[in-house]
Amino acid sequence: MKISELKKKLQAKGCYFVCDGKNHEWWWSPITEQRFQLPRHSTADVGKVLMKYISEQSGINVK
Repeated sequence: MKISELKKKLQAKGCYFVCDGKNHEWWWSPITEQRFQLPRHSTADVGKVLMKYISEQSGINVK
């Protein structure tokens, strides 16, 4: 899965972009009420470790 596809899935579940960080984008999850980071490289593939981190931080099973 590409980062761009992941962002679409997160947006469909209510997560949204907050601001740009130094090397990543900051997103907000209304489910966990937490900010979390996503890489800026939209064409890059999402690895297993990153997928697990995003699932935990966002409260959404994005697999």
